[in-house]
Amino acid sequence: MDTRSLIQMPGYRYNEYLLVLSPHEELWNKIKKVKEEFSEKYKSEQAKWGKPHITLLNFVQFEMLEERIVNRLKTIAMGYTPFKIELKDFGSFPSHTIYINIETKQQVQNLIRAIKPAQQLLTLNKENKPHFIDDPHLTVARKLTPWQYEQGWIEYSHKHFTGRFIADSMLLIKRKVGDKAYQIVQRFEFMNLPVTTKQGELFM
Repeated sequence: MDTRSLIQMPGYRYNEYLLVLSPHEELWNKIKKVKEEFSEKYKSEQAKWGKPHITLLNFVQFEMLEERIVNRLKTIAMGYTPFKIELKDFGSFPSHTIYINIETKQQVQNLIRAIKPAQQLLTLNKENKPHFIDDPHLTVARKLTPWQYEQGWIEYSHKHFTGRFIADSMLLIKRKVGDKAYQIVQRFEFMNLPVTTKQGELFM
């Protein structure tokens, strides 16, 4: 996403947004520990401060559209069914990222597909379109230098990790362009309800 092409217009504030799945507390802490150990051994600051989550998509949009975006995502989530996510061992994107594998990737991809119809609302301009994650994963460390990646992957390609959680909600977080820390906008519960498109059927 090329945030350099963004020109601050007076009165128009925009943010970077992430839509994520977050593991339950016990697993969150277990993953945090993996990230901290990696950070200490391979001097990766990002591994230490990056929160454990599975990113579904990221986008930049005007703050004034936030309420509409929240309403749209809430509607999608209300009609969605909770599902199980299985994590197993480690994978990598050569030369820059090491992550925890998602065994049940198809489930996450199905959810991303269900969000795609909202694409237009999430698009700021033609240079800044929402980025939907094609290959869902749970990052341990990214933006690694060649030595961090090579040394780290030699170790983590042989390491084991297991974890599972029920994805029963998704979380929208945001930060001002250029900031490091994200803040929570809203959590959307998966409620498996017949919403909007099926409303007509309720009265038949």
